[in-house]
Amino acid sequence: MRGATQAKWAVCAAAALLATAACGGGGSGGDTSAVLTSSWGDPQNPLEPANTNEVQGGKVLDMIFRGLKRYDPETAQAQNMLAQSIETPDSQNFTVTLKDGWTFSNGEKVTARSFVDAWNYGASLKNAQKAAEFFKYIDGYDRIHPETGTQSADTLSGLKIVDDRTFTVRLSQKFSSFPDTLGYAVFSPLPRAFFDDHEAWLKKPVGNGPYTIASYTRGAQMNLVRRADYPGADKARNGGVTLKVYTDPNTAYTDLLAGNLDLTDDVPAAQLANAPGDLGGRYLNQPAGIIQTIAFPYYDKEWGKPGMDKVRKGLSMAIDRDRITRTIYRSTRVPATDWTSPVLGIKGGDSKGLCGEWCTYDPARAKELIQEGGGLPGGRVRITYNADAGSHKQWVDAVCNSINNVLGDDRACAGSPIGTFADYRDKTTRQKLSGPFRAGWQMDYPLIQNFLQPLYYTNAPSNDGKWSNKEFDRLVDRANAETDPAKAVALFQQAEEVVRDDMAAIPLWYQNGTGGYGERLTDVRLNPFSVPVYTDIKVG
Repeated sequence: MRGATQAKWAVCAAAALLATAACGGGGSGGDTSAVLTSSWGDPQNPLEPANTNEVQGGKVLDMIFRGLKRYDPETAQAQNMLAQSIETPDSQNFTVTLKDGWTFSNGEKVTARSFVDAWNYGASLKNAQKAAEFFKYIDGYDRIHPETGTQSADTLSGLKIVDDRTFTVRLSQKFSSFPDTLGYAVFSPLPRAFFDDHEAWLKKPVGNGPYTIASYTRGAQMNLVRRADYPGADKARNGGVTLKVYTDPNTAYTDLLAGNLDLTDDVPAAQLANAPGDLGGRYLNQPAGIIQTIAFPYYDKEWGKPGMDKVRKGLSMAIDRDRITRTIYRSTRVPATDWTSPVLGIKGGDSKGLCGEWCTYDPARAKELIQEGGGLPGGRVRITYNADAGSHKQWVDAVCNSINNVLGDDRACAGSPIGTFADYRDKTTRQKLSGPFRAGWQMDYPLIQNFLQPLYYTNAPSNDGKWSNKEFDRLVDRANAETDPAKAVALFQQAEEVVRDDMAAIPLWYQNGTGGYGERLTDVRLNPFSVPVYTDIKVG
């Protein structure tokens, strides 16, 4: 990650508070002082909203921050949270009015400046934020974050504070869906403490959400406690959440069954057949806006050379998605036929079937295409993945077995594990991979744009393989500028066809959210992003 260092988190003296919170009686209504435990993995980066673009850090941001919008935990539709209104006459100039009464956990009032300062910080090149690209449509981004050279401005010219509760946003082009993106954590407000003593804030982040961070020991756990003075309607119905770090989801599952863990949101593949019997009604299996893919390092001359699209298409056709999802995932995955997600629905941009023959298992054609494309680089494929979560070893091995069977070579494909998610993300973002790698996308907001632009637009924040295509970029820009939602979706689907024709990444399967919880908990569910709705959970 460009220019960033890993913050060393301090462990705060919260033991007494946590011990008290964990006690108390039960009852059908739950104990609002009781703390639950949930499985987790260390985030890649410090928890700055604009510097987090992965799931584990995102879980915490969703607990300690609230933004202008919030996505409904049932439908994922964007609803006003801190925004009283977001108005525009032309889909390019927006006036944002805030609700009154919102504060950060340190007592500071949330104002228009809290948003404007946060967005300027997130967009600035000198701050090296991973998700800076999400601010690119705000006027002045090219000066505060130029593609080459040094920045010539410190603030985005498209942001103006009108008064404490009002600010305006001017975009560099029309973007009709812009308001619906504003529930994503990158657009969270920040208190003055973030800027006045940044190092102290990194050690103990201060947000405006329903929980506050009491302590964090990297590699062990993070303790979050219920915020008593939280002004939102979605107040926590428990005393807090202890996020326990697991490097193996099987260990988390074993702890759940033994009563040493209350909740896991990642049932390992090896346990999917057993989970319904083990957990009964406490097993969760819900559709989610998640897709699993295999990405490629286009910065590597072997994978970026002309003609390799045939090899990528051949590899895609060599994967027996139906067999893998049935035998390994027990109906918690569905073979992918495009690069988005069925949870979007037709209006949202679901492009079911768009991949066509390239996502259909065809051993003979697969072998022909790989040979026509010049064969596998170096004669071998090694798929890199993180070994600490997500049952990735099982599916990577299954994918490689499928490819090996097609090619008639048991050594043609193999997995290449990296121990932890943080280390895996570090190597991925620093472009240190030489072959295909595990990729996936958990939607930030329910728009087709979110499944395409962050992953495939030139130099986009999550375009880890550095794929680039001018026609794709042009179509995305046109779609974003389109004020008719149906026409915008059609343009995005044309852009997705460009992804298909080059097989920029291999779509594998759509993923359900899975999980399980212990007998102490009630009202447990996953949202459409596959994240537990922690605030709703009752303990006792």
